[in-house]
Amino acid sequence: MFLHVQYRDYRHDFVQARDLDRLIELRQIKQFYRPSEGRWVDIATDRVRGSGGYYGGPERRRSQPGAM
Repeated sequence: MFLHVQYRDYRHDFVQARDLDRLIELRQIKQFYRPSEGRWVDIATDRVRGSGGYYGGPERRRSQPGAM
């Protein structure tokens, strides 16, 4: 899947969805178009994936489906 992005120098491009996190981390893009919401997401002001921060607590997700 390709996503429409706008770089910090205002150039536009289409990039693989799998590369979006890296572009955000490197602060190479200004915004990207989120088709599910039908709008542009601004990296500086909107919540984006991968920006949740560090969690130092115990792992709470199940390791195997159906395991409890």
